[in-house]
Amino acid sequence: MASIDLENQRDDDVTAVSVENLHRVDLSRLESLVRTLSTRSAAHASDDLSESDFKLEDVLRRRVRMHEQDGIKDRSVGVMFKGLTVKGIDMSTTSLLTIGEILMAPFRMSETLRDIRHRTLRNLIQDFNGVVNKGEMLLVLGRPGAGCSTFLRTIAGETESYKGVEGVISYDGIDQQTMKARFKGDVLYSSETDEHFPTLNVNETLSFAADVKAPIVRAGNVSRKEYIEDVRDVLATVFGLRHTYHTPVGNDFIRGVSGGERKRVSLAEVMAGRANLVSWDNSTRGLDASTALEYTQTLRTSTNLLKNTAIVAIYQAGENIYNLFDKVTVIYAGRQVYFGPATKAKAYFEQMGYICPSRQTTAEFLTAVTDPAGRFVRSGYENKVPATADEFVAYWKSSKDYEEMMAEIEEYERSINPPETLKHLNDSANQERPKLAKRKNSPYTLSFWAQLRVLVRRGFQRQKGDKPYLITSVFASIVQSLIIGSLFYNVPANFEGSFSRGGVLFFSLLFFTLNAVAEMAMLYPQRTVVDKQKRFAFYHPAAEAIAFIVTSMPIKIIAMTIFCLVLFFMSNLNRKAGQFFIFLLFVQFVTFTMTGFFQMISSFTKTIEIANSVAGLALMVVFIYAGYLIPRPLMHPWFKWLSYLNPIAFGFEALMGNEFHGRDLDCTAALIPQGPGFADVPLEYKVCAATGSTPGMNFILGDNYITDAFQYKWTHVWRNFGILIGFAIFFVVMYAIGTEITSLSGTQGDVLVFRRGYVPKSPEDLKSDVSPDQTMAAVIDEKGESGDSSASSTTDKAMEEAIGKVPSRMNTALRMNEVFSWQHVNYTITLQDGEERQLLCDVQGYTKPGTLTALMGESGAGKTTLLNTLAQRINVGVITGDMFVDGKPLNSGFKRRTGYVQQQDLHVPESTVREALRFAALLRQPKSVPLEDKYEYVETVIEMLGMESYAEAIVGVPGQGLNVEQRKKLSIGVELASKPSLLLFLDEPTSGLDSQSAWAVVQLLRRLANAGQSILCTIHQPSATLFEQFDKLLLLKKGGQTVYFGDIGRNSQTLIDYFEGRGAPKCGEMENPAEYILNCIGAGATAAADRNWYDVWINSPNFRQVTAEIEELHAELSSLPQQHVSKEFTNKFAVSWFTQASAVTVRTYRQYWRSPTYLIAKVVLYIAAGLFTGFSFWKSEFTIAGVQNLLFGVFLSIIIAFPLINQMQPRIIHIRELYEVRESASNTYHWSALILSLLLAEIPYNVLFASIYYCCYYFPIGYMRTADRAGYYYFVYCILYTCFWTTFGLGVTTFVPDAATANIATSLLLSMVLSFSGIFQPPSLIPHFWKFMYRISPITYFLQSLLGNVLHDGKVHCAPSEFNVFTPPPGYSCYEYAGAFTETAGGYLNNPNATANCEFCKWTVADQYLSQVDIDYSGQHWRNIGFECAYILFNIAFCFFGFYVFRIATWKLPKFGKKQKETKVEQTNAPAEA
Repeated sequence: MASIDLENQRDDDVTAVSVENLHRVDLSRLESLVRTLSTRSAAHASDDLSESDFKLEDVLRRRVRMHEQDGIKDRSVGVMFKGLTVKGIDMSTTSLLTIGEILMAPFRMSETLRDIRHRTLRNLIQDFNGVVNKGEMLLVLGRPGAGCSTFLRTIAGETESYKGVEGVISYDGIDQQTMKARFKGDVLYSSETDEHFPTLNVNETLSFAADVKAPIVRAGNVSRKEYIEDVRDVLATVFGLRHTYHTPVGNDFIRGVSGGERKRVSLAEVMAGRANLVSWDNSTRGLDASTALEYTQTLRTSTNLLKNTAIVAIYQAGENIYNLFDKVTVIYAGRQVYFGPATKAKAYFEQMGYICPSRQTTAEFLTAVTDPAGRFVRSGYENKVPATADEFVAYWKSSKDYEEMMAEIEEYERSINPPETLKHLNDSANQERPKLAKRKNSPYTLSFWAQLRVLVRRGFQRQKGDKPYLITSVFASIVQSLIIGSLFYNVPANFEGSFSRGGVLFFSLLFFTLNAVAEMAMLYPQRTVVDKQKRFAFYHPAAEAIAFIVTSMPIKIIAMTIFCLVLFFMSNLNRKAGQFFIFLLFVQFVTFTMTGFFQMISSFTKTIEIANSVAGLALMVVFIYAGYLIPRPLMHPWFKWLSYLNPIAFGFEALMGNEFHGRDLDCTAALIPQGPGFADVPLEYKVCAATGSTPGMNFILGDNYITDAFQYKWTHVWRNFGILIGFAIFFVVMYAIGTEITSLSGTQGDVLVFRRGYVPKSPEDLKSDVSPDQTMAAVIDEKGESGDSSASSTTDKAMEEAIGKVPSRMNTALRMNEVFSWQHVNYTITLQDGEERQLLCDVQGYTKPGTLTALMGESGAGKTTLLNTLAQRINVGVITGDMFVDGKPLNSGFKRRTGYVQQQDLHVPESTVREALRFAALLRQPKSVPLEDKYEYVETVIEMLGMESYAEAIVGVPGQGLNVEQRKKLSIGVELASKPSLLLFLDEPTSGLDSQSAWAVVQLLRRLANAGQSILCTIHQPSATLFEQFDKLLLLKKGGQTVYFGDIGRNSQTLIDYFEGRGAPKCGEMENPAEYILNCIGAGATAAADRNWYDVWINSPNFRQVTAEIEELHAELSSLPQQHVSKEFTNKFAVSWFTQASAVTVRTYRQYWRSPTYLIAKVVLYIAAGLFTGFSFWKSEFTIAGVQNLLFGVFLSIIIAFPLINQMQPRIIHIRELYEVRESASNTYHWSALILSLLLAEIPYNVLFASIYYCCYYFPIGYMRTADRAGYYYFVYCILYTCFWTTFGLGVTTFVPDAATANIATSLLLSMVLSFSGIFQPPSLIPHFWKFMYRISPITYFLQSLLGNVLHDGKVHCAPSEFNVFTPPPGYSCYEYAGAFTETAGGYLNNPNATANCEFCKWTVADQYLSQVDIDYSGQHWRNIGFECAYILFNIAFCFFGFYVFRIATWKLPKFGKKQKETKVEQTNAPAEA
């Protein structure tokens, strides 16, 4: 069918439109267009935009005209596909991978190899043919899993995840590889999910999309800024988003625009990309019927005027939407069973022998014929019609329609001119892209540097929206600088302070390196957005990577400058201008380099768990081989080379050289021998007991000190700076490359994951989700023909009878007789700028037992808000009004007696369907119900929902788990399993489902209502047949204003009569009543009503009747004795706390057991770090350097907690968010049960893995192996310290909003307690003010326990290079001269009888060192265990206290990390919380 060519049609040539295409053009709009074109500015597309009188045709026609005038060449392509087959791995089901599976893997090696060897491919779609000319729209229909998404992805060129693509795909003669390489942004795939940066507002999101696709040559010579604003305003007007410009987009966990508005943002973003051919995958999901129609009309207008090509999969397409398409293809189990004109498709299948019931839309009919349980066969054709996919294909290929399609393909191939098409595309692309600074064949509109400019601006916008992280990072730097500066306040300028100076410098690098690790958590949530926008050809991911670095620099520079200023001068480093700026320069460059290093790691790893594991090991490497813990002369040769690959090593050498160059370190206090009798001995017979000393001198040259101790040289400072620049450039380049090549896109299709032992033997074992008695086909009167009124009435009656069938157990359980009503409900919120916005306005209504009430309205009208308000789930804003049960105020058991099915299908991914339902039944049904009865009821729910075939399947994630329909059914099932005795709320239960699945869900609700359940349900796009299943309708318009509440009536006649009787247009016989009423009230982005239907309603007799009815209900019911409600329902929770804690703990353990990636990443980090540490300090002996090695081995075992906590926190926060969004609101269990379960799940695994770490490093280092020493160390480290850092990390997650902020906060707090532990600053040098911090730092006591245990009674023998050599006076032997000194000072003479070159070792036992750091093994051995247990108990208490204070309790001041300002909640009769 030819589409209307409006591009070349003159304004007054309306009569040229053919009659068969009248449905595509609003003639009144075109006439208005003719009148208004002459009065509008030709330069600005968005001038005088008004949603009420906006005409997209006006804007687009003007664009076409101006492009012609300015010589701008527009691009447009069609697509032809022939013999198209896509192959994937034949794996529709698989078994779940658990820790147990991994442990058993060696014993199942042969089975695994056999599976791999015999793994076969299957055809995801097979032998597809067709052609979609430019300017045409193709509708793709099929059930979920039929191959619609695979087809759309393949047409758009997103085939990387598939194992093979066969056949021909041609874009007007251009092959797909050329199209993908040079014109990637012209052919797009738009998925059904909404992926955006949640903290950006709508204005920023749309402006960015317009900016990156803004051409260099623009019509009317408008400025770039004007072009961006025009595109943004046009799209925002088309989709009704202008009022949301300053509202964050948000997501499932961050408050923002509504779900429907977020979908519209996604659609507008794609259109801003100016693609010529777009594959739209279920793009109307979450949109109301009127907005979905407007969106499709927008596509129709765009294809007509701009000659774009649209290929659209819509699961619930109304008749008006269907009529806008030129062609349709029907897919059945991966096979194409029809392709051709949309006007002929219905007749094709009716001729085949199938019939379309009355009021079933064409799209529903075409989808239903591919569902054995949903199609109707004409009487007499039962054995003639095709039944299987292969039979449908055979029928199709023998049909005349197939021949016509193949003839059209042949005609298309003859008509195209590939060289001419390629030349036109190149000319057009070159015209809109800059000629300089850009590769000739790049698919991007902007040059790399222009992309970088736009991305940098967006990066700053994202930072502005993520204030908690910014505030935390700057605050952490300032606080840490003050703490460390004061801790090392005025470090002595003599040799005694040299170790502290090294500690200051090393800690300066350590702190910001830990922050760089913490930043990795920020990179993973944005990946899906970057990947999507890469597919849209918006920008290079490498440009985004560099922009991320650039935008993070200013705040880092500010933080580091403050840090360095405070630290440098407070700690009395070399206070010279040159030294300060060198110090500042190297701290900043090392930080930038290490940030690039960890960003590089994240760019090449798929998950945060793996990245944290790799980063943790890398952290150990850079710390050990930085030169501070192990000086380069003492490094073992097998790992010494790592110090030359370590950026921190070069930075530390430069800082040490900068600090000690030119210094004379007075060492008078360290001269040997000294004391009584040595005061008058000439200096030439003494030597400083320090590295770098020279006999006869009472000071040490700073350069000698760093050379002898570390092999550092001042002359290496600027060499090292150059090396750091090289490292930084290398890491940034690799980060950019990793970001560019690592892709998350692609899918092999939905794979159900089952527990081992429950995997179906064949796909046939996966029965249809809809049982036969739940389908329309099961009740069709075989004698009825389409269009036969008697047959239709018979069918309707049979359908009603079938719907009424409910298992007797369920029927009895759902019988109830209470009425829920509400009156004068208003809801107002206060925006961030102080403005008040009313979201609900004087809403009233009621639900009776056995009724199914629909809540409808356009997106953003307040449907979900009203549902949340009635369900008592609002904790922000001001609510006023009355809510009653049987005319009496709500009591504290209201939440317990209601169920709420959220729009988002949020579940624990590691649970099976049956486990999720049993969990809900166990915790939400009263404790008086026996466990067996609860589980029996769960089986009833599974049976009624038709989930038997996948009851043991894991929920998983999209693509690896339940599909959309199965997830939605599980969401409903979870609430049914709780057995709500009063009311069931559902928020858009059919969103994202195809028509058959939507029918099954609504029919389920109907059956529940027939059984006595009271149901209030929001619904967006109901077909006529679905809509008629509801008893009553509450219809809202923008602002939460009611425009109708009352009965729907048979065939919706009562509702239609109300609107027609008040001046609305007549409802057509074939028109969908749901779409009709939305059109009447002006629902939609650009639609407008001719009257205020809210005023019509409140002035109508219907309103007065409803008001009187509600008041009569209140009067009648309130006078009756209050119905007995079990005392159990007055409690906030259904079961005891112990039962809650037990159930949640079991589920959490199950989550961990089924999360092998997380646990393996953890154990790999432990093992790798343990072996690396052990072999780095291999067989350390009790020499001076050996004692330090033993010390730093303990230190490294302490700091491994940093990466382990970083690894743990994202998972905990994800679990916490799931609880806060779903389970907390439904009072499933007490929050303390969640905290306890996380502690009990994390600690055993961490203790087990710490034990493995202990074995990997304790023995290779050479610590004492006696049972008491090794056992004590194991107990303190593997048990107590593991419990400490686990509870510490969990405690941090209670007061932060996200993982990145949690990691920064952890870095600050752990660095702080580590600073005061005595490692970097000996206790004797800690300022008096901070002595208390040394005493309360938990790390102090762990280090005292561990160090005392490994060093006590260790006999020290100096290595030859460690002796201090001095010459005795003439005539004295070494012992005669210094024997008295050694007896009082400790240490020993290695050659007491020598008369020259006396060799003195300052320690004889390691306890001498322990005394210097305030460690007394005998006195502290067991005392410290008590302190350590106290700290663990404190952490555990804070986990509970912090969660309550920061996440549960309501305060007048804003909570730290909350996403939205909170105000008082007022309600006339809110239930009291138990």
